[in-house]
Amino acid sequence: MSTNYKILFLDIDGTILTPEDTIQDSTKIAVQLMKEKGLEVFLATGRPLHEISHIGETLAIQSFIGYNGAYAIHNGEDVFRQPMSPDLVTKYLEIANEKGNELILYTNTHNLLSHPEGEMTKQFSAKFHLKKNRAFTTDEKENILGITVVNLKEEDIALYEAFPDVHLSQVNIDGFRHSYDVISDKVNKGFAVSLILKKLDIEKASSIAFGDGLNDKEMLQVVGEGFAMGNAHEMLFSYAKHKTTSVTDSGIYNGLKWLGLITE
Repeated sequence: MSTNYKILFLDIDGTILTPEDTIQDSTKIAVQLMKEKGLEVFLATGRPLHEISHIGETLAIQSFIGYNGAYAIHNGEDVFRQPMSPDLVTKYLEIANEKGNELILYTNTHNLLSHPEGEMTKQFSAKFHLKKNRAFTTDEKENILGITVVNLKEEDIALYEAFPDVHLSQVNIDGFRHSYDVISDKVNKGFAVSLILKKLDIEKASSIAFGDGLNDKEMLQVVGEGFAMGNAHEMLFSYAKHKTTSVTDSGIYNGLKWLGLITE
């Protein structure tokens, strides 16, 4: 293919990271080859950025989209930061208390737990290696960049989606499907990718993205070449231009090879 690709966006969990929290050698090779070709490489995740520096270091990446699109960094410099509505945060805390859900709220420096001793919160924090944790206090509600609702029953999703311009996205990890990221219809990975393409003056056709969760659907739609991993949520495939192999079967490497960016 003759397209002059310039930028690559990679989700982390289920795309770069396998279920065993490892990164395949083929993924490390693929990222290194893209960097050698001069492509900008961003990690694009729902995770808080203060918890993924080790992944960036492993792959030698300094550009990030975090909190499902609410905060972006390019080569170590802030691009934008878009906190959530404090009123929405307050309402979500009220619903969580009423329904027995647990909230994990993210600022740009730490994680705030509505139920620090909650069993599901402890499991989630361990799985996603959340270390900079403290109990939520109301003086922080202006600083919230993202929220995960933990221990949520399917029939209660509508309570959280009853507000304008917001929806929930199920965490696509076995054992954690009771957890949902809160996604803004206006501020999401697709919004962030579009802003970065504009800032760096890169055409849509020159951009590539890989993802596996429903929080990746907007991102896959705004790039030229959107890949759903073979292990992706079944509803994601309709939003992706391509389907590649799974995270445990060189999905990123094989997708880039299909585009002609890897030749060996």
